[in-house]
Amino acid sequence: MKTKIITRTVLLLSIVSFFGDISSELLYPIMPLYLKSIGMGALFIGMLEGLADAISGISKSYFGKLSDVSGRRMPFVWFGYVLSSFSKAAIGLFANPVWVLFTRSADRLGKGVRTASRDAMLSAEATPETKGAVFGFHRSLDTFGAFVGPILALVYLNYHPGEYRKLFMFALIPAFFVVFSLIFVKEKKIEKKIEKGNLFFSSLTYWKIATLDYKRIISLILLFTLVNSSDMFLLLKARESGLNDVQTISLYIFYNLIYAISSYQMGMLSDRIGKKKVFLMGLVFFVITYAGMAFNTRVDVFYLLFFFYGLFAASTEGITKAWVSNLCEKVDLATALGFQSTTQSLAAMLASFIAGLIWYSFGSQYVFMLASFVTFIIAILLIREKRIA
Repeated sequence: MKTKIITRTVLLLSIVSFFGDISSELLYPIMPLYLKSIGMGALFIGMLEGLADAISGISKSYFGKLSDVSGRRMPFVWFGYVLSSFSKAAIGLFANPVWVLFTRSADRLGKGVRTASRDAMLSAEATPETKGAVFGFHRSLDTFGAFVGPILALVYLNYHPGEYRKLFMFALIPAFFVVFSLIFVKEKKIEKKIEKGNLFFSSLTYWKIATLDYKRIISLILLFTLVNSSDMFLLLKARESGLNDVQTISLYIFYNLIYAISSYQMGMLSDRIGKKKVFLMGLVFFVITYAGMAFNTRVDVFYLLFFFYGLFAASTEGITKAWVSNLCEKVDLATALGFQSTTQSLAAMLASFIAGLIWYSFGSQYVFMLASFVTFIIAILLIREKRIA
């Protein structure tokens, strides 16, 4: 009997993410443009995104462990999505750096609350042989939201160029659909709960009880994350190269389209040939993208580079979660996924801060050259790592 891959829960959680990403990505590509319009440069954006990633990351670990302890998933999914959906719309209320920092942090806290529990629910719906497809499908629908959102932003800016702040209020519309869709999601009962212990420290010290393969994968992922800074820097680079608002946002739309179309296929491919091989493909796409970003100024070449960047995201994002979840016990699945997300987000915080500092001190070219070179070395290390399949 053939196993059903896309279950009701997988579909509903993917629809929730679809609307959630419309809300988020309606704003994400205009964020660097908006921040620049109120006097904030690359260094501030790097610090803002780095701090936001840190808040999101630390909370993922804590709330992942809390989910395992409580034996519940949906309360965390509910609260996380609601907090993110409505706090992001508040960003545009005041053109003040402190307010932007506060609301952006609340948005990322919501992501931290929900992520591990949602991913644990997705993992519970799959077998080890179908996890790539399940996470790939979720990522695909999630990213279609990221495709639709910037299109809506582009249409708005076509009629209201430079008027960014009203867009934050429009983001409330898909946020209500997020809440409505969540009503229909039901969680499975977790038969065994883990012991409480010290929630904060035990969630951050999961490393002590993790398997050796888990540690090897996480170590390489973290090393790569240290050079994989916020996507906002790619948009800033395009803007720096002379592209206008419409061209910059259209690049981001194109990237998300490629990402969305490819995610499910890459997930299924990883189930057939192995997570490591597909992840390695992603690293190669990243090297090509960042090496090109360092030197390119042509609009048509930017589209080619963002095409490769979409393939990179499809080959790594969902694949990483499927890969890691296969190395964890079901009883502490949310803890393990939360730990991965926490450490990865902390590394992303450093990556964005370092990228902003290098950009400010030496120029954008050096940000992309360094990231491309380091990722090439990481790919070689992963190829030589025979233990990881």
